[in-house]
Amino acid sequence: MRTRFSGPVRLLPVAAVLLAGLLAVAAAVAGEEPRPYREGRFEKAELKYIDGLPVLVVAGTPAEMGCQKAALTGDVARELSDYPQKLVEQAGRQADWPKVVELGNTLLPQFPAHHREELRAFAEKSGLDRGKGVVANTLIDTYRDAFACSSLLVAAERSATGGPLFGRNLDFYSLGLLDRYTLVTVHRPQGKRAFATIGYPGLFGCISGMNDAGLAVAVHEVFLSRDHAAMFNPKGVPYSLLFRRILEECATVKEAEKLLRSCERTTKLNLAVCDRTDAGVLEMTPKTVAFRGGEDGVCACTNHFRTEELALLPVCRRYNKLIEARELEIIGVADVAKKLHEVHQGKLTVQTMIFEPAPLVLHLAVGPAPASAQPLRKVDLAPLFGSAPRVRR
Repeated sequence: MRTRFSGPVRLLPVAAVLLAGLLAVAAAVAGEEPRPYREGRFEKAELKYIDGLPVLVVAGTPAEMGCQKAALTGDVARELSDYPQKLVEQAGRQADWPKVVELGNTLLPQFPAHHREELRAFAEKSGLDRGKGVVANTLIDTYRDAFACSSLLVAAERSATGGPLFGRNLDFYSLGLLDRYTLVTVHRPQGKRAFATIGYPGLFGCISGMNDAGLAVAVHEVFLSRDHAAMFNPKGVPYSLLFRRILEECATVKEAEKLLRSCERTTKLNLAVCDRTDAGVLEMTPKTVAFRGGEDGVCACTNHFRTEELALLPVCRRYNKLIEARELEIIGVADVAKKLHEVHQGKLTVQTMIFEPAPLVLHLAVGPAPASAQPLRKVDLAPLFGSAPRVRR
């Protein structure tokens, strides 16, 4: 089925290109960023802008969602498809690229079957090489660098909203791409929980997200552990896909911990987690999972383990700055945003977000880095979780 884009006029290809160029120029003149995605509908899916943010809603079987994503974001996915190799080359590690590809392929058998099916359908519909899709979804397991994400979690009793708050900076090399192409994708998978991820086209897992139960997660890389676990376990489930499973299947922090312990893990990570009543950090390696809660209703997370089982050299300026939030009597969304901006990593900070698990609200800042300097925009996820998009005919 062809993509049905909003608007009554069908343009010839040349005219469409000219119009796109004129619209981009007009946006630049008006001081606005040109929109990176085209609004449209395809089968059960819809891509639209909410408060200036691109939001893709997909629904159905894995194959259906893969085709929907390809139809509405395949053009951007093609532009991003060479990002993994460019990232490795930028670090001067071109010789490592074949090994990155090889290690990524060793993880393919551990892809959950429904994620593998979604990737297959996406590749076929978009025309993108499936091998590039495998590398894109395993790069963060196999290629480790000094990335520096930060999170601040606030319990309901300390929150000005009356519900918990979960703020997070995603720090990653943009290469002139990631700061332009953030996408909120709301998934309504058949037989599983509805959930939203904040990521990019072509990525099928979750590095930041929240589901319809109000369970929210965000990943942070770690490099040192007391248990001396290996940095890479080839028998592990790619971690972004494992975290997506958490959103698909779990409703609470405790359920997330149970699922995490039941699976083979690829590497060393902190997973900041928050539901409507509980919050903390799941510290994990291929050998160990340990939970760390907050103190005085505040919990911070950066890139070091801090539990007795795993802590090794837990020294971090950003962590110290974040826990200063304990000095505030009541902490609101604006306070969390301010603390996240205080620990931004300049051009690395490509997304800043705050989850409100109780009302299922996402506040998201994107754009020229640091994203923490950009305005937070609001997406009410509850209605997007609650009903599939209506198809235009």
